[in-house]
Amino acid sequence: MKTITKEIQERTTPLEALEVLKQGNKRFIKNISAPRNLLQQVNETVTGQWPLTTILSCIDSRVPIELIFDQGIGDIFSIRMAGNVVNSDVIGSMEFACNIAGSKLIVVMGHTNCGAVKGACDHVELGNLTGLLAKIQPAIYEEKSTMDPSIRNSSNKTYVEKVSIINVRRSVNSIIERSSVLLQMIERGEIGIIGAMYELETGKVHFYPETLRFGSSQATVPELSSSIS
Repeated sequence: MKTITKEIQERTTPLEALEVLKQGNKRFIKNISAPRNLLQQVNETVTGQWPLTTILSCIDSRVPIELIFDQGIGDIFSIRMAGNVVNSDVIGSMEFACNIAGSKLIVVMGHTNCGAVKGACDHVELGNLTGLLAKIQPAIYEEKSTMDPSIRNSSNKTYVEKVSIINVRRSVNSIIERSSVLLQMIERGEIGIIGAMYELETGKVHFYPETLRFGSSQATVPELSSSIS
């Protein structure tokens, strides 16, 4: 695999950047890795970086972003927060990644069996963690399909996963609502944003097409040009 250069980044569309991730995850779940020289990538990225994608994910050690998408050095801006929650620092990092450094796609990715979401479902309070988990509470309030209070907790796996999906969707919306910089880039078709969920059980990443924002288009992802590989 080629090291991402400025020229490759500039000619890659947001939907092509998404397809790069999809193909990389397909390789990962087949236990296949694209050939790449990591030391060469280290040397080739000393003077600059041109990642195609910016990913907000959880800090969970079982969700190593570059590995699950089979990406190399200089390919991804990785932002990690417990529960993939959004705050001003996260948004500022995304604005740098996209507006300054040229990243073409933002992905907000949760994962199954998320400890932060489970903690929020159980209303855990612990030091500074309390404030972080409070940011997940709106997703809990929005989840209306589980009515019995006795099973609205982390012991109910289905409930936890529903909250996790809502939390991803809310995070996507929060980024768009809170950043005029990113919103304008999305509306101009310069970048895209989408939500996703990583299955710990299988290694598969599920993207949620209904969360995709890219200009006014909801088009099917096109085939990639071989020049990106």
